[in-house]
Amino acid sequence: MAFQAYWKNTISKLFSEPYIMKKLIPLFLLLALSSCFETPQRDCTSFKTGTFKFELEVDGVKKSTTFIRTENQEIDTYEGKTDTSSIRWINDCEYIIQKINPKNRAEQKAVSIKILSTTEDSYMFEFNVVGSPEKQTGTVIKLTD
Repeated sequence: MAFQAYWKNTISKLFSEPYIMKKLIPLFLLLALSSCFETPQRDCTSFKTGTFKFELEVDGVKKSTTFIRTENQEIDTYEGKTDTSSIRWINDCEYIIQKINPKNRAEQKAVSIKILSTTEDSYMFEFNVVGSPEKQTGTVIKLTD
């Protein structure tokens, strides 16, 4: 009988409003806040080489480019046109890309790319023209190794 009374008292205490307010709500808040501070995965080495796809929207139309990357070159195909760029890796997650045969002044400028987070088959990155403070972001999907 003493056990039943103890158990009944414990259960009613657990579900009483003051107990919930004092003990459980702060615990839930702590758990929720700690999940916000999870650092994104960033395993960039598997994205140094392979075949990739990048999609972007231009004037409301979805466009796609496919590119093959080796350690020091990238060959991309966009709207049926192929172009080659050199790559200089700064570290495992950052590199500078430069068109080998630029067709105009804008293509002469190097682009800095920084991988921000990775998944098993994609990465999110930010990029900007070297020297420009304006940065954009995008996501690349790895098609093959």
